Amino acid sequence: MSETHATPRIAAFIGLGVMGHPMAGHLTREGWEVRVYNRTRSRAEQWCEEYGGTHHATPREAAEGAEIVLMCVGNDDDVRSVTYGADGVLAGLLEGGLLVDHTTASADLARELYVAAREHSVGFVDAPVSGGQQGAINGALTIMCGGDPQDYDRAAPVLAHYGRMVKRIGETGAGQTTKMVNQICIAGLVQALSEGLHFAEQAGLDREAVIEVISKGAAGSWQMENRHATMIRDEYEHGFAVDWMRKDLDICLAEARRIEASLPVTALVDQFYADVQSMGGGRWDTSSLLKRLAR
Repeated sequence: MSETHATPRIAAFIGLGVMGHPMAGHLTREGWEVRVYNRTRSRAEQWCEEYGGTHHATPREAAEGAEIVLMCVGNDDDVRSVTYGADGVLAGLLEGGLLVDHTTASADLARELYVAAREHSVGFVDAPVSGGQQGAINGALTIMCGGDPQDYDRAAPVLAHYGRMVKRIGETGAGQTTKMVNQICIAGLVQALSEGLHFAEQAGLDREAVIEVISKGAAGSWQMENRHATMIRDEYEHGFAVDWMRKDLDICLAEARRIEASLPVTALVDQFYADVQSMGGGRWDTSSLLKRLAR
C-alpha cells in the first residue's frame, strides 16, 4: 500500500492499558486517524483528550472504516472477547483489512485468529512486544512477529512507529513463541540478579560498587543495568507486574509440555513468583524476586 494519502489513514486500537495507551498515541503523532476502544470507557476518554481521535462503544464500531486494527489486551480470553461476535473487531473490519495482535497470548490462539481472519478476508499478524511501559512511551519496543510475509510487510511500517526492532520470525504463532523465549530468559536473569544482590548484601559488600564492576563484564544484562538500583532500594513499582509474568510463564510452560521442551529453571522461578504473590506482591514488578530472598 502507498505510504502517502491525501486524507489521514485510519487505524483502530483496542486496549489502552499501560502499553496500549502510549502505543496508540504514537500513531496519532504519525498522522493516523485513530479510533479506540477500551473496556473501561474513562480510559478511552482520557486517551482522546490527550491525543485526539475518537472512542467507540464496541470493538466493532472502532474497527469500522479502519484499514488496520491493533489489539493489546490481557490474555487469550480477552482477545477472543474483543475479536469475535456481533460486537467484535472482525465484524467491523473491512475485507482486505489487517488485524495485528500485540497481546502476549498463546501460539494456539494466534493460529486460531489467523483462520478466523482469513474467513473474513482479513490479514493477521501476531506481534507481541517487549520493552515495558517505558519502551512503549519512548517508541522503542521490540516487536516479534509471526504471519504470512505479505501481511507482515503491510504491518511493519505501522509497527515501526513505536518499535525500535520489528522483525518477522516465521509463520503464524512464531511471534508468540519468540515472546515465550523472551520471558524464559528474563525469568532466569532476574532470579540470578536477585540471588547475586542478596549474596552481596549478606557478604557485607557495597552492592552499588559490586554492580558498577560486574555490569561491565560477562555478568552484565539489561535487567542488571535498569533494575539493580530500585531493587537495592526495595522499590518494586517500576515494571512488568508479577501477576502478568505468571500468566506469561504459564503460557511458556504449557507450550513446553506440548513440544516436549525442558524448562526446569523457568518452572522453579514460576513457583518463586507464586511465593511473591503469597506475600501480597502480585502487582510488584518482576524484580521483586529479591524481596522473597530477603524475608
